[in-house]
Amino acid sequence: MNKLFTSLVVAGSLVSGTALAQAPVATPDMISTMTSDATGKEYSIATVIKVDGIAWFDRMREGVEQFGEDSGHDTWMVGPSQADAAAQVQLIENLIAQGVDAINIVPFSVEAVEPVLKKARDRGIVVIAHEASNIKNADFILEAFDNHAYGAKLMETLGGYMGGEGQYTATVGSLTSKSQNEWIDGAISYQKEHFPDMELVGQRLETYDDANTDYNKLKETLTTYPDLKGIVGGPMPTSAGAGRLIAERGLKDKLFFAGTGLVSVAGEYIANGDIQYIQFWDPAVAGYAMNMLAVMALDGKADQIKAGLDLGLPGYTDLSTPEGDNANLVYGQGWVGVTMENMDKYDF
Repeated sequence: MNKLFTSLVVAGSLVSGTALAQAPVATPDMISTMTSDATGKEYSIATVIKVDGIAWFDRMREGVEQFGEDSGHDTWMVGPSQADAAAQVQLIENLIAQGVDAINIVPFSVEAVEPVLKKARDRGIVVIAHEASNIKNADFILEAFDNHAYGAKLMETLGGYMGGEGQYTATVGSLTSKSQNEWIDGAISYQKEHFPDMELVGQRLETYDDANTDYNKLKETLTTYPDLKGIVGGPMPTSAGAGRLIAERGLKDKLFFAGTGLVSVAGEYIANGDIQYIQFWDPAVAGYAMNMLAVMALDGKADQIKAGLDLGLPGYTDLSTPEGDNANLVYGQGWVGVTMENMDKYDF
């Protein structure tokens, strides 16, 4: 595992997002016993993602495959070539037919995958979900952080760049992508409380996790609202779509951006000052963590997946659970904030 994560820099503060602590990731102590502990069985665990071939999930694949190398289990990742709920459902159907032991799912549409995940669980397949805090048919849901707090940090940053006033727009990959919509909910709530002179214009832009779609929809929004001053981006590709638009239109220091992104995707726009701030969690660590929970559940250790669990991974050393009845939802403290000043610390 050290091979994969030696260059990782981890955020040191969930709430403020301002102080960064540099620390390499060590192999979790529990990994050495994951293959033989309890049953001695090698499990087959598939991770089903929203869309294959984009940088975010390329990075997640590294964590999924590294877990297999570290633990001895058969782990792999699959996803449709385009963000498509029906294609994702078909992939899950195929995995059920194959008789896998566990499915990790990052759903494009929670509603679309609920029936097929119920079918999987009825067949005894363990289901671990990510970016889907409202999903019902999962043994456990792992979120990298509290989603509303993540969105609030984006808006705190964007509002600062905008001087606390002006029009802004918001993007989501899908109107049914629960976590991304919770980020935007958190951003809007923060704006209303702290930046009353800012105004959200139009509806949330549904961009299907595609940078070209982000670019085109943002361009249309700019035509409708020529005084647009801010963009808060839910899906990772918005960082590239927004950066391209701002660069082409010469809107540097006039139209500001804060949203999910990766340095490998948005780095040129950050370096040029076209966009100011991206926020992310390491998809590789999330992929690794999902597989850890799947093995724990398969080994009969589901009762240990609760508040306080330490997975030995950055951002996942003290899992939390929300108040209320959703006891199978656990989340960490795993986001990172990146600007021009610290972008050179990240190589993905």
